[in-house]
Amino acid sequence: MALFAAWMSDASASEPRDPNAMTLATVGTDGTPNARMVLLKGTDERGFVFYTNIDSAKGRELDAHPAAALVFHWKSLNRQIRVRGPVEPVTAAEADAYFASRPKQAQIGAWASKQSQPLESRLAFEKAVAVYAAKYALGAVPRPPNWSGYRIVPRAIEFWQDRPFRLHDRVEFVRDGIGAPWNKTRLYP
Repeated sequence: MALFAAWMSDASASEPRDPNAMTLATVGTDGTPNARMVLLKGTDERGFVFYTNIDSAKGRELDAHPAAALVFHWKSLNRQIRVRGPVEPVTAAEADAYFASRPKQAQIGAWASKQSQPLESRLAFEKAVAVYAAKYALGAVPRPPNWSGYRIVPRAIEFWQDRPFRLHDRVEFVRDGIGAPWNKTRLYP
């Protein structure tokens, strides 16, 4: 995790936008992979955290198959990190704290969006935003009951560094669970 923090720090200094952007891969309800970009919102010894509408496609998929993979790719650094492991929900207190830190308009959007559901028109969404903006015009916006976060608990983390002539550097760390020691293996490119 210390190496991840160092690489994230390098990315934050060199990536022009969203150095915390990561591809999240889940397993669809039909067993096929499904991937999309999300933003990393926290890391610690327990894992990698992101937030979303739990009724979204990713939320339903994580509920059915609580495991995921992440990929961070920083083109400016010629680096990539892959993470795999089980997924667990964050606590209500963690979700509340992060939700409270979001801009108010993003909080309103969380109430108005039925993420991943068919949208009859852009106007319908804008009307829903206006309704919730009026409802929560004064005071704090509470976290919607269907909005929370997930933590990917890493069992494997691979660090990839580009090298000339495609002789890349790959190092994988694997462990059996939280608190278990990491086993380091260098991989052929």
